[in-house]
Amino acid sequence: MSIRVYNTMTRTKEPFVPVNGNKVGVYACGPTVYDYFHIGNARVFIVFDVVRRYLRWRGYDVTFVQNFTDIDDKMIAKANELGDSVGAVAEKYIRAYFEDETALGVEPADVHPRATEHIPEIIALIKELVDKGLAYNAGGDVYFHTPAAGTYGMLSRQPLEELEAGARVEVDERKKHPLDFALWKKQKPGEPAWDSPWGPGRPGWHIECSAMSMKYLGETFDIHGGGPDLIFPHHENEKVQSEGATGKPFVKYWMHVGYLNIDQQKMSKSLGNFLTVRDIRKTVDPLAVRFFMLSAHYRSPLNYSAELLQQAQSGLERLNNVVYNLRDLLPRLPQTKEQPETETTARLAELKTYKERFVAAMDDDFNTADALAVLFDLARETNTYLKNPAPARSVVAAMLDFFMETGAVLGFFQEKERQDAEFANKVNALLERRQAARKTKDWATADAIRDELAAMGVIVEDTPQGPRWRRK
Repeated sequence: MSIRVYNTMTRTKEPFVPVNGNKVGVYACGPTVYDYFHIGNARVFIVFDVVRRYLRWRGYDVTFVQNFTDIDDKMIAKANELGDSVGAVAEKYIRAYFEDETALGVEPADVHPRATEHIPEIIALIKELVDKGLAYNAGGDVYFHTPAAGTYGMLSRQPLEELEAGARVEVDERKKHPLDFALWKKQKPGEPAWDSPWGPGRPGWHIECSAMSMKYLGETFDIHGGGPDLIFPHHENEKVQSEGATGKPFVKYWMHVGYLNIDQQKMSKSLGNFLTVRDIRKTVDPLAVRFFMLSAHYRSPLNYSAELLQQAQSGLERLNNVVYNLRDLLPRLPQTKEQPETETTARLAELKTYKERFVAAMDDDFNTADALAVLFDLARETNTYLKNPAPARSVVAAMLDFFMETGAVLGFFQEKERQDAEFANKVNALLERRQAARKTKDWATADAIRDELAAMGVIVEDTPQGPRWRRK
C-alpha cells in the first residue's frame, strides 16, 4: 500500500513520493494574528495536524512548518483600534492561538516562524527577483511582474487574461501590469518599517511564506496547503515568485481544504454567523469540533450547524465509552486463557483486517471519514464482545491498542488519558466501597454509592466477575 495525495496543481491523486527519501517537508499557511481564529481556520489546522500525525505514523521523518503573519494591513489597523503596538497585538493573539489549538487537539508545528523575525531572508529573496528582472522598484514599493513569470495562473487553472479581468486588485498606476503584486510596501506615516535597498517599508503578504518555507524546508519541498481561498492569489503568487528566484519547482503536492459553511451559508461577519473557536469553546467540547471536522473528507465542503455538532458530540462519546470500558476491564482480567485459543486467534486476526482498512482509508488522500467509519465498526463489535462472560485478556488488550494507536493518528483518546485515569480511579474506589457495603448487607450505603455514581454519569452492571461500569 502507498499513500496517494490529491494535488491541486494536477487535479489528480498522485502516489506520494517525497522529494528527499524518507524526509518530508510540510508547510501550512497559519493565521494572521490580529484576532481569534474562526472555525474555518480550525478545519485547516486540524486537517494538517492529522496529515502530519499520519505521515509520522507511517514512518516518515516530518518537518511541519506553520507561519504567523504578524505584520500586514489588518495587524496595523487592529493596533490602531486598540491603541497598542503591532507587536503587542501579535503576542496577544499568538498566545490565544496556542490555547485554542491545544483545546482542539492540534499539536504545535515543529517551527512557527513569524514574518517580522525573517526580514533579512525576505529582503534577500526580493533582491534576487529584482536582479533577475522579475520584480521592479516603483518609488519604494517593489512589485513582482507577473507576465515575466510565464507560468502565472497554472495553479488556479486560469489564463492570465481571465485573471486580469476578474481579479480584485489594488489600482496603482505605477504597476506595469494590473496583476503585479507587492513584494515590499513603502512605509506610510506611523507604520512599522524596516530598512531595505528600496527604502523603509515592510514585506508583502505573499513573499513572507516563500522566504520562510524555503528557509526551513528547502527550495523544493513536499506539501504546501491551506484553505481553498488561498489558491488564488496567495499560493499562485508564492509559486511564481519562489520558482522565479530559484529556477526549481517550489512544491510537489498542493493540498487545499474544502470550504466550511454555517447553516448552509458562507461564514461572514455581516451575516452574523462568524464563529471563533474561542467563543465555541465556552459551550462545546472542542474535541467534538475536531471530530466534526474529520467526519468528512478534507476536500469536501462541510456545513456546520448546532444539530450536526451535537451528532459529532454523540459519536465521539460512543467511541470514548468503548475506550473507557476497555481500559477499565483490562486490568481486572486474569492472565490465564479464558477462551479456546482458536477463537482468540480468530479475533486477533480480525483486528488485523480493521487496521488494514484504517490504513487503506488514510492512504487514500487522508480520508478521515472512512477511517472513522472503521473505528465505529470495531466499536460495535467491541461492545458485543464485552458482553462475553469471559473475554480474553489478549483480545481486550489488542482492541484497546487499536483504538489508542488509531486515536493518536486522528487526535483522540490520548489527550484525555490522564483525566480518564483519574475518573476511573475515583469510580473504582467508589465501587470498592459499594462492594464492601454489599458484603456486609449495608444496602443503604450501597444504594447511596450507586446513586452517586449515577450522578457522575456512570452505569454499573453487576456480573459474576464483579461490577462493570461504563459512562452513559
